[in-house]
Amino acid sequence: MFRFLLGLFGMLVISLPAAAQVQSLPPGFQTQDIKVGDVTLHVRVGGQGSPVVLIHGFGDTGDMWGPLATELSRDHRIVIPDLRGMGLSSHPVDGYDKRTQAADIRAILTALDIDHATIVGHDIGTMVAYAYAARYPDKTEKLVVMDAPVPGIPPWDEIVRSPALWHFDFGGPDAERLVAGRERIYLDRFWNEFAADPSKINEATREHYTKFYALPGAMRSAFAQFRSIRQDVEDNKVSMMTKLTMPVLAIGGEKSFGATEAIVMRNAATDVTEVVVPHSGHWLMEEQPEATIAAVRTFLDRK
Repeated sequence: MFRFLLGLFGMLVISLPAAAQVQSLPPGFQTQDIKVGDVTLHVRVGGQGSPVVLIHGFGDTGDMWGPLATELSRDHRIVIPDLRGMGLSSHPVDGYDKRTQAADIRAILTALDIDHATIVGHDIGTMVAYAYAARYPDKTEKLVVMDAPVPGIPPWDEIVRSPALWHFDFGGPDAERLVAGRERIYLDRFWNEFAADPSKINEATREHYTKFYALPGAMRSAFAQFRSIRQDVEDNKVSMMTKLTMPVLAIGGEKSFGATEAIVMRNAATDVTEVVVPHSGHWLMEEQPEATIAAVRTFLDRK
């Protein structure tokens, strides 16, 4: 059932470590905190050209995009936010449904005087990226989604039955007490179980992200990202009634969502390109950065 998009040969070879460290952004990137209502969003911006927004997921922050930003910033203006409640963004009480977070992204782009952009997401970022494209289709040039379901979009009912996704409903004050001071143990479960090769998420990477999820309020916000999925399901059932018409790239890890990523998006969009990244689990940028970057670059370069 899996099929691989061929034609990535002849791409510029990007030299990256086999077990990726958290790679810094290239020179010229600047950080700023953008106020959106009662939320302050931490944003990195750099490069010149047509805009591309990179949206991280759970277990990461915007720092995950260093290798891809380094490549794309040669000819694109790159915008990398930390989602509300994650990384160095503030921790509001609510607003973790993906439709609201799509509005966060729109507000960031407006503050940066950016009208149209390509939107790229991984994990929770995929859910936000879809919500953005559905809410602002006239502002979305292209959409890239990476290795995550989209709540409510078939075959959602089958996907969500997986025992591995028990964390979608995990949270609340008692769960926060259980995880407090044990954030690394909780995060290790995701890095170990959802990777094809857990060693690719090395010790330096794990330590880097754990410090953000150990900040006050961070795990409450992280749990809220998942516990809002029930609302996302209802929102997306309405959104999918109008299929997306912009080009969509659906990337799945061979040992994770694989071709299912494209199956999901074909139920929500009319122009879907499928890529399955060999030898990768969920953590595409950490496990197989070269192949993932090549797939994104090929898609963005396509006229």
